[in-house]
Amino acid sequence: MNLNWNLDKLYSSFDCEEFTSALMKCEQFAEVYKARIIELLGSNRTDREIIESYIKKSTELKELFAPVSSFAGLSFATDSINNKALVTLQKLRKLNTLTVAADVLFENWLIAVKDINNVIDSSDFLREHSFFIEQIIIKSKYSLNENTEEVVAKMRTTGSRAWATLQQKTTSNITADIELDGTIETLSLQSIRNLAFESDPVKRKLGYEAEMEAYKKHAETSASALNCIKGEALTICDLRGYSSPLEQTLVKSKMNKETLDAMLSAIKDAMPKFRSYFKRKAELLGHKNGLPFYDIYAPMGEEKITYTVEEGKEFILKQFKSYSDELYNFALNAFDNNWIDYEPKKGKGGGAFCASLLSLKESRILLNYTGKFNDVVTLAHELGHGFHNYNLFNQSTLNIGSPMPISETASIFCATIVKNAALDNADEKTAFSMLEASLQGDSQLIIDIYSRFVFETSLFEARKEGSLSVDKIKSLMVDAQKQAYGDGVDETVLHPYMWMNKVHYYIADMDFYNFPYAFGLLFSKGIYAKYKSTGDDFTSKLNELLSSTGKMNISDCAKILDVDVNSKQFWTDSLNEIGEEIDKFIKLSN
Repeated sequence: MNLNWNLDKLYSSFDCEEFTSALMKCEQFAEVYKARIIELLGSNRTDREIIESYIKKSTELKELFAPVSSFAGLSFATDSINNKALVTLQKLRKLNTLTVAADVLFENWLIAVKDINNVIDSSDFLREHSFFIEQIIIKSKYSLNENTEEVVAKMRTTGSRAWATLQQKTTSNITADIELDGTIETLSLQSIRNLAFESDPVKRKLGYEAEMEAYKKHAETSASALNCIKGEALTICDLRGYSSPLEQTLVKSKMNKETLDAMLSAIKDAMPKFRSYFKRKAELLGHKNGLPFYDIYAPMGEEKITYTVEEGKEFILKQFKSYSDELYNFALNAFDNNWIDYEPKKGKGGGAFCASLLSLKESRILLNYTGKFNDVVTLAHELGHGFHNYNLFNQSTLNIGSPMPISETASIFCATIVKNAALDNADEKTAFSMLEASLQGDSQLIIDIYSRFVFETSLFEARKEGSLSVDKIKSLMVDAQKQAYGDGVDETVLHPYMWMNKVHYYIADMDFYNFPYAFGLLFSKGIYAKYKSTGDDFTSKLNELLSSTGKMNISDCAKILDVDVNSKQFWTDSLNEIGEEIDKFIKLSN
């Protein structure tokens, strides 16, 4: 079984004729794009014809750039010292800046169109893209003039995006010496972090200590990157007229503040339940003052549950088939055609993700698979993202998308199918181990994500006053963790460098990439309960929701499944599902 993904269907190399030709076409199209839009807006065509033509040109632009961008981005993800990938990404970012001014010109023209709803209704093609058009009108409220937008886009290539690249290259190549079983080994940062899942408590603590020491050596670089990226975000939000970066994220996410507040309020109410889980786990591991951070991921129970890649694959396929043949066939195709890059290696980014390959109507999945049960769940999670992409590929190019919060729906739903199946078929000892592993993940997506939300909120407030030192950033992170974890953890052993580990903080123009994960978990928990009660009728409705995420706001998408996301009760009910698992964990632990 091939453990590396196959990108040959995109291009065989950066030097092949197909790639160089495709990159040249991107350059040529970007260079004339603005002139074509100016010509279009100045023509004698009707409003309907101009809008239709613009949408077709935007589609062509996206489809030209997609395969080149995917190949460069995925190559860099598994090999951060690949200079050709980095140079290509930088070139594509520069080319994208050439298109920004043209899009602003169209936005300014569009908002002046009279009776826009009648124009949209006059064309089947425009009705198909009505949400895309509506979003342009909403976005125009926060747009700058075309010259300023072009300057902002150009500055970002040598500003926030350059800092993000530096931070990614720095952290993905961090290594540290650590003595394990009497032998000193030099491990990558990801391999050191993976020690947190070891059954040996000595290795967990050694890994934590090595991780903290490794971060110290590179903290100034990451702090500089974080200061510049968040400082730029504040400046641009202010220029555009957003009240805060959070408002910008909510607008981009097609989500209202009422929904976020309802979810966060329910989470705060549920914190004591999660803290009871942390405290019980601490007691079982022999800690008196709450759980030290290096034991948060400690496996529990006597059963050592491990899966080879092949075993993980077969288990997932079996559970997916119990849900639907369509999901099973999708996953089987992903496995059989080498869509997945499994193992950790030097230069490869940490964590996991699923990338949509628009040109192929396929996906590619990056993992750092070590054989733990959580790795199997992560694989199911990322395949869920791929299944979401699969449903979206039925839409027109500009309707392929998903607001961040609801983009986690299929992924967490698929992970839940796998986790619940494992629990249902396990004996008590195995169930205890698996339940604990499940609660590890859920507590990260609720409590740790809440801490990241608090941290980023306080980070932006502090950054308004000027650049922040490493010590100040660390203190903000520690304070946020105390607010979220409370007395469930040992406040003398937290993770002050978590801001260096989470790549989301460094993605330019994507602030507050944290609460979508909590939304995704709780939304999926809620709809999974619906699935259990409604049966076969549910699968078609969920597919309809997944295919609609690029052409509806979140509230309307949820209504497909008869869910009101502005109701605190919905979120409370979902959290109660996890609360029942915590009660079961504590009962089994006795």
